[in-house]
Amino acid sequence: MTGTICLWLGLLLSISGFSQADTAYAVIPRPAKLEARAGRFSFTNSTVVRTPAANSELKTIAGNFIRQLHTASGLTLQLQPEPKTAPAGNSLSLVVIEDASLGTEGYRMDIKPTSITIEAAKPAGFFYAVQSLYQLLPPRIFSPTPVTEPVDWSIRACRIEDQPRYGYRGLHLDVARHFFPVSFIKKYIDLLALHKFNVFHWHLTDDQGWRIEIKKYPKLTQVGSRRKETLIGHYYESDPHQFDGQPYGGFYTQEEVREVVQYAAANYVTIIPEIETPGHALAILAAYPEFGCSDGPYETATKWGIFNDVLCPYEKTFTFLEDVLTEVMALFPGPYIHIGGDECPKIAWKKSPYCQTLIRKLKLQNENQLQSYFTARIDKWVTSKGWKIIGWDEILDGNSPAIRVSPGATVMSWRGIGKGIQAARQNHDVIMTPGDFMYLDHYQADRSQEPLAFGRFTPLEKTYSYDPTPEDLPASGQKHILGVQANVWTEYLKTAEQVEYMVWPRAAAVAEVVWTLPEQKNWPDFTHRLPMLFRRLDALQVTYSRAYYDVRAEPVARPDGSLQIGLETQEPTAEIHYSTDGSAPTAQSPRYDRPFTLTRPTSVKAVTVKNSRVLGDVQAWDFAVSKATGQTIHLATAATKPKNAEPSILIDGRYGTTIGYIEEMQGVAGVKTADLNATIELAEPQSIQLVTIGLVKATAGNILLPKQVDVAVSDDGQHFRLVKTVTLDPTERGEKAIIRHTLTFEPVVGRYVRIIARNVGKVPAGMPNAGKEAWVAADEITIE
Repeated sequence: MTGTICLWLGLLLSISGFSQADTAYAVIPRPAKLEARAGRFSFTNSTVVRTPAANSELKTIAGNFIRQLHTASGLTLQLQPEPKTAPAGNSLSLVVIEDASLGTEGYRMDIKPTSITIEAAKPAGFFYAVQSLYQLLPPRIFSPTPVTEPVDWSIRACRIEDQPRYGYRGLHLDVARHFFPVSFIKKYIDLLALHKFNVFHWHLTDDQGWRIEIKKYPKLTQVGSRRKETLIGHYYESDPHQFDGQPYGGFYTQEEVREVVQYAAANYVTIIPEIETPGHALAILAAYPEFGCSDGPYETATKWGIFNDVLCPYEKTFTFLEDVLTEVMALFPGPYIHIGGDECPKIAWKKSPYCQTLIRKLKLQNENQLQSYFTARIDKWVTSKGWKIIGWDEILDGNSPAIRVSPGATVMSWRGIGKGIQAARQNHDVIMTPGDFMYLDHYQADRSQEPLAFGRFTPLEKTYSYDPTPEDLPASGQKHILGVQANVWTEYLKTAEQVEYMVWPRAAAVAEVVWTLPEQKNWPDFTHRLPMLFRRLDALQVTYSRAYYDVRAEPVARPDGSLQIGLETQEPTAEIHYSTDGSAPTAQSPRYDRPFTLTRPTSVKAVTVKNSRVLGDVQAWDFAVSKATGQTIHLATAATKPKNAEPSILIDGRYGTTIGYIEEMQGVAGVKTADLNATIELAEPQSIQLVTIGLVKATAGNILLPKQVDVAVSDDGQHFRLVKTVTLDPTERGEKAIIRHTLTFEPVVGRYVRIIARNVGKVPAGMPNAGKEAWVAADEITIE
């Protein structure tokens, strides 16, 4: 009796929130309210699914569920009209109710041992209820073929009341940099719908490719959809740039677009197409150079980045864009069309006599206002057709009382949250998509352990932490925050598998950000639901990141010259197993229970384990231990690259990396124009005969090898005697790298060791950025 009472108390305590200890309710995004109940509902061949007789949409929703359950389980459920009286027996009923509080997407679902009742006011609510139902079932509900082993096709009883926080819940995909087939776009939409996203932002055009058929302008796909080759690696990866030499192309026919639009609509997903203007237009200019400000020549971009050649605001350019948008509007449901507006350099406009004449004619102040004129013209035309524009937050730049976008223009705030706040204060609707939280092409774990990505660092927990509505925005502005979108740019994502790896599980975090109320969000609870999410993604054959389970290493350099290594993982129920002999750790390797000490250079590898099963990928680090480790270091000129770099990172035992943006290099310290002058104070006078220093070579980013490296030794820190000099070649180009230089000399006793990497000052003649200020940057320094 006591056990029964405790069970019921435990279930009742979960009203409005389910217990972290129970994986039976691992729904993502988390419902607004979930009340756990005793018992289970089991699907059997006798289960009847009932919908209103005259409601074809609900029949379709129910029919799709019946077919998927049959595909996976072999069970055959019967679809019947809803009876006037309450049905008896094992049943799933879809019941339309008049309840304005549910809105168009809210629902209630009551799961009892003998029946499931779903109530909603609109079809979308029933659709989202079924998505929750899928997630309550065993993950193998998503199997594309019958499951042969025994599965309990049942659900724990509960009651759910649910509706979204925001009406706009978007996920973006760039198909211009790399093209993805219709089959993958459909799979992408399936995953959006399962996690209750309702918008797919299809980025169809950019400098590197035009991906949508326009019948009036066939060269857009004949020429603009193709590029002759593609840059290898990051933009600063090599000097000169290296290319793969492989022609690349692809586009969607209008028939394929209609197919995708119809497919999305069946999944309650609206597609917003993006046609970039006036920048990011090289693919247009390659096909139709007459729309540029110069005679060209133009070609579809083979590199990434921002290009100076943009559309020129001729009358014929506007005619072209109106023609293009007319065909685009005929393919998509509306009401939005995205017109881009971001990253439009003004150099071509500054040089163009036509643009300068137009600026004077229109009495504009500058080229920024010329872009406002360009955007406002497109906006006015789109609005005249009954549509609305969305643009990146630059569409507000250069606005003036005389020339501005219409009040109905929606701003997509990507340059932080400030632009979104500004737009909302100006009474524009806003979609928040700040890069620091919502760009899923960023690295999500240790860069040195991850596949190539755009740069920057946005881990799962950071994405989950985002709140789209700023507290300091007044209520009049908060009502303009329509919702959130996560963006997936594909410069470095060549395959569908790479896209999925970057998107999942971070998109699940986004789903909860945009659907679930802040008071219902809970990071520990979300992570408790991750294992079930991963099982669902496995069943859906999705390639996803398991970075949540990664082991993180925290080395601490100690004054005695040793290195203390701490290991941690975010998963509280997992063990960490590690090795120090170079072998890959397994569940049988030593278990980590406390920090351990290294007294010599060592390769450490670690992995998370639970129930004797490896959860994550093996992480590996090489640690340096020398007489310099953990000692005192001073830089004559403070390091400024990366920003706020501490001198101690040069002797902390951890090797650096140049992966990502130049400004984001980890474990290195750089100075501009000055010498990198480091003095290391040892604990006591010692005999030394070898110094190694890692020097960064990234000439595409103006980080050059020094012209000379000097090593000097002192007893008092004041008077130094030179013991070694080596000459290097600052003009050496090639791949970005950290090159370790070893300087050996006759043994000498000293307490202070000074290493000076002498900066060439200016980039030498004959190099790409000749005359620019040069940097010198160093990695780990060791002394023996």
